[in-house]
Amino acid sequence: MRVSDAFVEQLLKKSGKVTDQQLADLREQEKNEKKPLQDLAVSSSLISEAELTKAYAEEIDVPFVEIDTKALSKELLHLVPERIARQYRAVLYGVDKNGNKQLAMADPDDVQAISFLQKQLGSDLRIYVATQSNILTALDQYRGNIGTEISKVVSESDGDGDGDEEVSEEDLAEDSPIAQTVNLIIEYAVNSGASDIHIEPREKFVQIRYRIDGVLREANKLPKRTLAAMVSRIKILSGLKIDERRVPQDGRFKLNMNGRIFAFRVSTLPVSDGEKVVMRVLDESSDPLTLEKLGFWGLALEHIQSAIKQPHGMILVTGPTGSGKSTTLHSVLNILNRPDINISTVEDPVEYRLEGVNQTQTNNTAGMTFANGLRALLRQDPNVIMVGEIRDGETAGLAVQAALTGHLVFSTLHTNNAATCLPRLLDMSIEPFLIASTVRVVIGQRLVRRLVPEECEQYTPDDKERKEIERAFSIKTNEDWKRVLELASEAQTAFDRPKTSKLTFWRPKKDLGEGHTGYRGRMGIYEVLSVSTEIQKMIVANATSEQIQSEAVKEGMATMQLDGLIKAMLGMTSIEEILRVTRE
Repeated sequence: MRVSDAFVEQLLKKSGKVTDQQLADLREQEKNEKKPLQDLAVSSSLISEAELTKAYAEEIDVPFVEIDTKALSKELLHLVPERIARQYRAVLYGVDKNGNKQLAMADPDDVQAISFLQKQLGSDLRIYVATQSNILTALDQYRGNIGTEISKVVSESDGDGDGDEEVSEEDLAEDSPIAQTVNLIIEYAVNSGASDIHIEPREKFVQIRYRIDGVLREANKLPKRTLAAMVSRIKILSGLKIDERRVPQDGRFKLNMNGRIFAFRVSTLPVSDGEKVVMRVLDESSDPLTLEKLGFWGLALEHIQSAIKQPHGMILVTGPTGSGKSTTLHSVLNILNRPDINISTVEDPVEYRLEGVNQTQTNNTAGMTFANGLRALLRQDPNVIMVGEIRDGETAGLAVQAALTGHLVFSTLHTNNAATCLPRLLDMSIEPFLIASTVRVVIGQRLVRRLVPEECEQYTPDDKERKEIERAFSIKTNEDWKRVLELASEAQTAFDRPKTSKLTFWRPKKDLGEGHTGYRGRMGIYEVLSVSTEIQKMIVANATSEQIQSEAVKEGMATMQLDGLIKAMLGMTSIEEILRVTRE
């Protein structure tokens, strides 16, 4: 989308997101920097690229679409040759129920492009507008699979040996086959939505694996001779010592891919067959999701919204590593992020960047621990404090004192569920009455894979399966089933899912094609324990986590497993997936 500044100004005014003063500042910035007004408005975070494109689509009466790049059909995509698609920034992404081909364009006003594409594809073409970054990401899907691409590049490099070789300057040059191989590995991770890249040395080869939707998958095997050069290339990108191979190292680098900023957190580790590298992929361009989009609903959502409106107190998020705790906390901080509130965080590491939030990275070597960071934050006049993790009694004590002295404190703990979080604070030598008077809510969570509607089927469990479900989810009576169905009805409204009166579930279809699992993306399943007056009394009386859990359920808390069961009934995930992540 490239439109005149006058039209952009009109769209910005109509959106109501920009004041006259901000518009005047943008015009001044435009004169100084000689950049288009629409680019400045997006880069200044006054309006997102998607919001601006939607406003443009409404104005020119062309429907807006967000292409799901992971679900693109290669067969359909290649009906438009890659050269033509890139030239006109156009992607053929689907066919509607009437058999019309759906074409997304960054610039639907390009009459010449539309005329040419209609000659190529026929008149049964429906034009949509998508953001430029979405189009560019979709165009990357023209690439072949990673194995073919990398094999092509690696075969261009010299040498046939299997062992580790000395790394030459040519290997590390920007246009070397090794640099291209690393670029391909990173591009594939971004395009497939991977959260982690594993480069692992084995005795005779190098294994490349990706964690996609929480599950590790092997993508390729490379000759062992490429290992040293690949690791050195990644170390150069992330500012690590390339001659130090005996100790672990941590680093970070950023890349701009199709207008989106990705940060890669790099960790190297010496293992028996060489150096292993793991890169965590973080999309810094993505906006934090709302609580509803994360998967909160009903009473759980009400408890969180009530707690974050309090002027002080503690809100804790608990779950194992990789269960989405940081994502939940940053979504909540984004809700609270206003010019009249000072939000300060101390994190290890800073994963999500939030505009207007003071984020501090811990550094144990320099003495910047969570406890020391928290002490410093308390002298910075904060309203809201976020501590990345409570790991010891000192940090826990400081967090509780901060909550007592008029601050809203957010943090995470590693416990199995919400109820065990409270006795865990007791283990850290926090007095029971302090826990009872400061903790407002505890959120327990896990991440489960989402079902793809086109790749899943509905089924009714037979008697045997139903008994297994009852045993796995502790459903003992008809009253329990009645409560499940009542909650499912409430959740149907909250998530706008089709209503069903039958007890049915969903699962991936059998014999899906290669690369299709029936799942795409992830969502949360939660339990939100609100510290009521009764639970406060139980904490002071040193009650066990089982007793606290039992009381919370009596007061209406849906456990993580129950939340998962309801989402499985709504076709959002499967029973197998819920059991995979919640089975203890």
